[in-house]
Amino acid sequence: MGRSIGVLATHYIWVGVVEGTQLGSVRMYPEPGALLDLKSMPADDFMARIREQIALVRGGGPIDSVGVGLPGIVRDGVVDDSPNLGQLKGLHIAAQLAAGLREDGLDAPVVALNDADALAAGLAATRGTLHDFLRVWYLGDGIGFGRYPRIAGVWEGGHTVISLDPKERFCGCGGEGHLEGIMGNRAMRLRFLDMEPEEVFAAARQGDGRAQDFVKLWHRALAAGTATSIHLEGPGRFYISGPNADFVDLGLLGAYLQDMVKMSPLQGSFFEVVPTSHDLALIGAAVSSTMRQ
Repeated sequence: MGRSIGVLATHYIWVGVVEGTQLGSVRMYPEPGALLDLKSMPADDFMARIREQIALVRGGGPIDSVGVGLPGIVRDGVVDDSPNLGQLKGLHIAAQLAAGLREDGLDAPVVALNDADALAAGLAATRGTLHDFLRVWYLGDGIGFGRYPRIAGVWEGGHTVISLDPKERFCGCGGEGHLEGIMGNRAMRLRFLDMEPEEVFAAARQGDGRAQDFVKLWHRALAAGTATSIHLEGPGRFYISGPNADFVDLGLLGAYLQDMVKMSPLQGSFFEVVPTSHDLALIGAAVSSTMRQ
């Protein structure tokens, strides 16, 4: 592995240089506290900001490849859909960014992938398990599901249907019964109109019955999404990351999963909570670009 650039675009645009699996200098746009929402930025401006940050972090040095992690369905270099960055829907981001970078004097291949897939690749790279299969749940405003190694497909695990209750319609995409419609921050705020997600879990610890029931539902939902993945692709390692990973009770989650997965060939999965880090996703995006996944 040579010298590559990783890009991650969520609430901010992060850009970092990666040598092998080591992250060097990193830039973030906009600056913390700036009154700028990427959701309202036109696609052309969005691309221009990425090019600017790449030029600044690159410093004129050679770059072998560029990897870009984005929320939503990203296939074959195209953003098929991105509810979090709706202006990018239909954007041929890999081809357009590569063309723009050539104008900037950088001729390097560009790979675009889902941000949770980038996180999964970063975990594999930094743990020396690039030949292994792993999956990761990212718990935050939305629910991301990452898989390494990447294969063709949509893999929108956060929109796994885990409830047949027609009242469960809190998912940001508008779909009924989705995992994100229970576990996502937007969903929790709609369900508990006067409480933030962290307040709901704090209330549960203090004995609030309604909050306690919801915390059980929240864990059952994550177990259900995981069980679906196991029944489709088999058992394995599941990492849990994101700002809401601290809410997870691994014992409770494991007990619910055991109730849902009974066939002996599908036993043997385990969970591990990993610290939230944009660095891992930057490394994963860069590493994925070197592998031309």
